[in-house]
Amino acid sequence: MEAFNELLAEISGFVWGPPFLILLVGTGIFLTVRLSFLQFSMLPYALKLAFTKRQDKKSEGDISHFQSLMTALAATVGTGNIAGVATAVVIGGPGAVFWMWISALFGMATKYAEAILAVKYRIKDEKGKMAGGPMYYIEKGLGWKWLAVIFAVFAFVASFGIGSTVQSNSVSSVLTENLNIPYLELITGIVLALLTAVVILGGIKSIGRVVAFLVPIMAVFYVLGGLTIIITNFNLVPAAVGLIFTDAFTGQAVAGGAIGVVIQYGVARGVFSNEAGLGSAPIAAAAAKTDYPGRQALVSMTQVFIDTIIICSITGITLVMADMYTGELDGAALTSASFSHFIGPVGAFIVALGMILFAYSTMLGWSYYGERCVYYLFKNQTSILIYRLVFVGAVFIGAILEIDTVWAIADIMNGLMAAPNLIALLGLSGVVVAETTLFLKKMREEKQQGLS
Repeated sequence: MEAFNELLAEISGFVWGPPFLILLVGTGIFLTVRLSFLQFSMLPYALKLAFTKRQDKKSEGDISHFQSLMTALAATVGTGNIAGVATAVVIGGPGAVFWMWISALFGMATKYAEAILAVKYRIKDEKGKMAGGPMYYIEKGLGWKWLAVIFAVFAFVASFGIGSTVQSNSVSSVLTENLNIPYLELITGIVLALLTAVVILGGIKSIGRVVAFLVPIMAVFYVLGGLTIIITNFNLVPAAVGLIFTDAFTGQAVAGGAIGVVIQYGVARGVFSNEAGLGSAPIAAAAAKTDYPGRQALVSMTQVFIDTIIICSITGITLVMADMYTGELDGAALTSASFSHFIGPVGAFIVALGMILFAYSTMLGWSYYGERCVYYLFKNQTSILIYRLVFVGAVFIGAILEIDTVWAIADIMNGLMAAPNLIALLGLSGVVVAETTLFLKKMREEKQQGLS
């Protein structure tokens, strides 16, 4: 088994190596230029559209703009925001945070393009529910069904790793580290499985309602905790941010000054956190009620901004301020220790509760991604029910087992599912531009009529 795990680590290192990361960021840069830096000029309107009380209720779709955004955030705001950032800083140094920001800024354009294509090429299943995502725009846009099937298979497999077992294991680990209760792993597995089943068996509308309530609470809770640390220790912020910028181009915190390591881990963990380019979030975007693909696309791109520019930044800056990343701690333990360094036991509580809520919401979001891929592959509702039951079982198993192998496989699947998606984004970039032009024209007309 050890040899197998080493093989998986080598494969994962290749999949997430420099060529792949260059393709990911390069696609974002290409789309940014083609869209005339839309993610910057339209961000204020996009945030207003996502969080306004006036949600689109008349257009076709299953859930609102806000619920779609919360579903996508539920799947992406997870262990990567707490443990992933810490790992990036430990291995890549403080400068890795800067490259997380860069990947996110260009990743917003990627996320926008994914969503616009997801809505444009979505279909209705036999129950009248929306079905969309990379598998549909690859097949209907590019005409390459074989590549669409490959994406769906990779995403389906990944949902049982990063979407269920890894997340429930993270919750189980956090609880066992903080509580001394017999059979806690078993209890955690049963409770999580039941809580997940209650929600996902109700479909996307049930998931949308729950995450629309849960995600804002968990995000605000964690952000307020981090901001409290930053504001009350503001005298440390300039030096921390300065170190992030200088180390990004010198790599002094990495052995031998390996600037490539700083960039690689910053970009990789940034993408791992916000999933821009992986092709997962557009599956949720396709379910949104919207009149134009471009309108939902603007909402979807705010996910990257919230996930990385806000939440990951708070984690990263706090880690650098605490200056504990050169020790023996890593992952969630380092983030917990850094928070506790400033605000005592409350800090550990914030991180622990954040991990639990983030992991649970990720399971809800990814369950929907997985079932849409299953529906694409098998084209029947029975397969969805079977998938949901197996997914709930995977949640239970993840809480009670050591799953290093599962984590490695999921990591590989996450990278592999991005390749077909990125090919489609580049090949259909003309469609993205055309739909954007149409939407911006509609926006100008609405503005003239005083509707927006």
